[in-house]
Amino acid sequence: MGAGRRDLDIVLYGATGFMGRLVADYLAKSPAGLQIGLAGRSSARLAAVRRSLGAAAERWPVIVAEVTDRPALQEMAARARVVISTVGPYGRCGLPIVEACATAGTDYTDLAGEIPFVRASIERYHRLAADNGARIVHSCGFDSIPSDLNVFALHRRTFADAAGELGDTTFVLRTYSGGCSAGSLQTMLDLMRTGAENPALRAVLDDPYSLSPDRGAEPELGPQPDVEVRAGSEIAPELTGLWTGGYLMALYNTRCVRRSNALLNWGYGRRLRYTETLSMGSTVAAPMFATLSGLTITGAARLGGTYLRLLPPGLLETMLPAGAGFDQGDRGYYKVETYTTTTRGQRYVATMSQQGDPGYSATATLIGVSALTLARGRDRLATQHGVLTPAAAMGDALLELLPTAGVALHTARLG
Repeated sequence: MGAGRRDLDIVLYGATGFMGRLVADYLAKSPAGLQIGLAGRSSARLAAVRRSLGAAAERWPVIVAEVTDRPALQEMAARARVVISTVGPYGRCGLPIVEACATAGTDYTDLAGEIPFVRASIERYHRLAADNGARIVHSCGFDSIPSDLNVFALHRRTFADAAGELGDTTFVLRTYSGGCSAGSLQTMLDLMRTGAENPALRAVLDDPYSLSPDRGAEPELGPQPDVEVRAGSEIAPELTGLWTGGYLMALYNTRCVRRSNALLNWGYGRRLRYTETLSMGSTVAAPMFATLSGLTITGAARLGGTYLRLLPPGLLETMLPAGAGFDQGDRGYYKVETYTTTTRGQRYVATMSQQGDPGYSATATLIGVSALTLARGRDRLATQHGVLTPAAAMGDALLELLPTAGVALHTARLG
């Protein structure tokens, strides 16, 4: 089906799940004129979701498609300009939907933060999507929009200031209040268990460039550890007194950012060293908590299930950080700061903040605005296609739309 015959701007696949309902609610409040469809396994449940959204959604079509029904997925993808998938775990359910979109030349977004799934998507469908004019954009929620867009914004700012390329760059999750979906937590823990017991997968997880489009062209910068315990003053003078420790989602987010750099022809610079950390505060106990977080994540990644069973209940959950299994709604919030020193010695920071539970409502907003960017911002999108990152696919266009969704992002030069 050619692009001119598509009757839907966005199809939301997985609309009856908890996250799917949050995304549907966001889309129902979006600008008028968008043609949106709700897709999933049950027509009755999809119709119930549609009724709950009020008058704005009363004419939205319901599309029934099992993840195992390839013809139904192909028909669904052919009707849409953009497909949002909230059906996880993506390693188990995601690839058939990616295949359908890559085949139909349909743009796609999801919330994936699983290295093996994204790597499989790249290996199987990047060329197909590129040939058919599709943008397959993984990781459009709290993982990894703040990570990816903060670095992209720093790149734009330092380029405009002729301040040099990005060098040492560190993401710091400064404040966070909200939940972490139980599914996301379980996916990460299962991946760490499996990786510890599977040498081939362990090698993929250990490679800082495991999602690179051209591994052989990547710079050799020595060790780039995923888990670091650092005093704030080692990152930036502005963080003196703070301690930072291991952040579990850094395992994925750092590779997403490095893939963006490569997809943008290493536009951030070939000396980019990117890490992510979690603020542990500035109390006398902060160094101990920072060290404990590093040992916990490193041990879990190396020793797997046996090690995880020995940990006190709930300890790993604190590294996400805490709150698995509930949604704080508008009471939730986050703020992240990304510090960089350029190759010319200039220092900058990018700050992103958002009201809303990072694991739920804020993530629903982020993937919703990403889909709107793909559907309506086509004159500002990247010309390349294939399996992309948020920054590589939507960079400037998404930066423009984020404020309209209540997401604040600004950059500043530091003294």
